Amino acid sequence: MTTTAKLFRSIQGLFVLCAALLLSPVPRAGAETTLRVALHSDLKIIDPVWTSALITTHHGFMVYDQLFALDEKLAIKPQMIDTWSVSDDKLTWTFKLRDGLAFHDGASVTAEDCLASIKRWAIKDGMGQKLVSFIREMKALDAKTFQFAMKEPYGLVLDTLGKATSNVLFIMPKRVADGDANTQLSEPIGSGPFIMKRDEWKPGERTVYIKNTKYVPRSEPPSGFAGGKVVNVDRVEWVWIADSQSQVNALLSGEIDLIEAPPHDLVPLFKKDKNVQLFVAAPLGRQYAMRFNMLHKPFDNAKIRQAVAYAFNQKEFLDGVVGNPDYYVICKSAYPCGSPNETTKGWEDKLEGNINRAKQLIAEAGYDGTPVVMMQSTDVSALSNLAPVAKNIMEKIGLKVDLQAIDWQSVVSRRVKRDAPSQGGWNIFFTSWGSIDVMDPVSTNFFNASCDKATFGWPCDATLEKLRDEYARESDPAKRKAIAEAVHVRYSDYPTHIHLGQYLQPTAYRNTLTGLLVASNLALWNVAKK
Repeated sequence: MTTTAKLFRSIQGLFVLCAALLLSPVPRAGAETTLRVALHSDLKIIDPVWTSALITTHHGFMVYDQLFALDEKLAIKPQMIDTWSVSDDKLTWTFKLRDGLAFHDGASVTAEDCLASIKRWAIKDGMGQKLVSFIREMKALDAKTFQFAMKEPYGLVLDTLGKATSNVLFIMPKRVADGDANTQLSEPIGSGPFIMKRDEWKPGERTVYIKNTKYVPRSEPPSGFAGGKVVNVDRVEWVWIADSQSQVNALLSGEIDLIEAPPHDLVPLFKKDKNVQLFVAAPLGRQYAMRFNMLHKPFDNAKIRQAVAYAFNQKEFLDGVVGNPDYYVICKSAYPCGSPNETTKGWEDKLEGNINRAKQLIAEAGYDGTPVVMMQSTDVSALSNLAPVAKNIMEKIGLKVDLQAIDWQSVVSRRVKRDAPSQGGWNIFFTSWGSIDVMDPVSTNFFNASCDKATFGWPCDATLEKLRDEYARESDPAKRKAIAEAVHVRYSDYPTHIHLGQYLQPTAYRNTLTGLLVASNLALWNVAKK
């Protein structure tokens, strides 16, 4: 980097930091405690059912609560539920809400609210869709009790109700949840530990939450997303600072208290400051993925998707984004390496950078030169470098790539469109998810191949769906493992996405904070600030 470039970058960082200082709130009277954090993305969509974007899931955990939740060891625990039971024939599940549950507007949470929330969420979520397909009837028995009558035994009932990653089943008021799942809600009213200050929300600047003083936490100690959600601060501000270096400067100077996902190449800067500590909230890590749109050319052809699988190799992507091999794992298994379903079956010869084999498949498929519209999210440092790596490899095998650089929230809004790429649609985008998102064939949302009901990308494959149903029905671990492997093999013939490796994401925070929880996503209750 030239001296001029270095000077320009320093001035740029100083300018953004000054802007952040100018946006700082005027100090308030009293002893109010404010937690200021910089997250991986700006919040522009507040409906955690309409989108699976991680930033909106973070928002969901602030505002809403869950029926069940995952603890630190990934065990399912009751959260809003007090007691539950299942009949001997496994066909009737009964759930009773705990006392003290109320929405932010003061209304008590009822069984009808829960059922309406489940129905809206299940339209969008893959695991929710699968669960509801096994339910014959859902009904409220009284104000606090509801029941599922199953068509046949289903082994993933609690796992589905308590999933901790997108799309999470958050409970909303019935009057809100009765709305169309394909239309974004605008009223963020939940029963969770924080209340969103809708009047102070300024996309591009900040999102503000205050402590829900009427929230009644569970009596158990906090663990992951389970247990007592005790809020120890009065106010939380998500401050949007787009430039990564400026985020780092703000943390080092004490302007903010935490950076959720600092770029790995900037992590060494924190090790030089005794006032900053590093923390990995998700020890299982995260996984990168590239998603195909299977509605339109060229990726409506499975052979062209297979060609990409042969051409790619994970190391190029991981080196391009993470860089430090201490923080990443090359893993050919679509299920996380180190997890019970880990397997390479069907992928032994893929993800090896085999350009010649890829070119052969492209020729066999009769590729006609249709441009590949590739969306690159420029403002999320953990994703931005994936697209250039992919473009370079795909052009080597003869695909024409139209790289379109846009911000992440625009990617989130655009990826739901089914329009042809030439009409404002898309062919490819990149994302990442927590490893616990993809532990099995049912929880892996990109394996949902139910055509129009599938998530964006819309794969349509009866074989994958049959295997996912078999996995959901099976209770024997060995048989489940065999089914998961069969899904992995089918996925090699009918790629729905390409998994690009695992990585650990450290969080950086000032040592004035205590109480950060090991969880699959960011949890800001239990955090105290000196």
